[in-house]
Amino acid sequence: MNLKNKIAIVTGGTKGIGLGIAEALLREGVSVCISARHQDEIDQAVDQLSQLSGGRAIGFVCDVRDYDQVKALVNHTLKELGGLDILINNAGIGIFETVEETSPEDFRAVLETNVFGVFYCCHEAIPQMKQRGGGYIINISSLAGANPHPRMAAYNASKFGLNGFSEALMQEVRHDNIKVSYIMPGSVNTEFGGDSPGDEKSWQLTPADIARVVIDLLHHDDRSLASRVEIRPSKPPKK
Repeated sequence: MNLKNKIAIVTGGTKGIGLGIAEALLREGVSVCISARHQDEIDQAVDQLSQLSGGRAIGFVCDVRDYDQVKALVNHTLKELGGLDILINNAGIGIFETVEETSPEDFRAVLETNVFGVFYCCHEAIPQMKQRGGGYIINISSLAGANPHPRMAAYNASKFGLNGFSEALMQEVRHDNIKVSYIMPGSVNTEFGGDSPGDEKSWQLTPADIARVVIDLLHHDDRSLASRVEIRPSKPPKK
């Protein structure tokens, strides 16, 4: 895909992996609408992104668990930027407790964000991509989508589900010139799940590492589709 003048949505785009992907897209000449749940975080991120040369950066408040808000996000992108070619489903939450400790409300929030939110965004984006002759959907999953761990049942369930959804969707839309890939990172040095990034975790992946994978996927020739990418730290601490 020639990225110059393309238009993208990046959900969860105000920090961490999402912000790193938005930065990389802008440098490639893509105009980007980032979304998150809080206006102040969007304002700060858009100010930061607007300092970069390349495409235009805008933002829109959206909780991807709310279908009406997702529809509004896509409509805002179409109105302000003129179309939609690339969808990066990055918004996600992780609550890491035992099944016994996890409240029904928290379990529902994880599934609704990490799976339902992706469905809502894809459901709205696909018709727009078809109108433009094709597009690319990239879902940010996790190695937890293939490797279950204690205290991660809710998160595991959401990412296992996301992976299956992505593979089925890939087969549905490939002949519409819409590519679908999902990326499964290992440990990333971000604030995700209440973590705090720091130098002591320099062995972990960075948002820039994930952004590089996104750009590489987008640059693949039309005949080529890397439908799943696993990426992990090369030298994690020895156990």
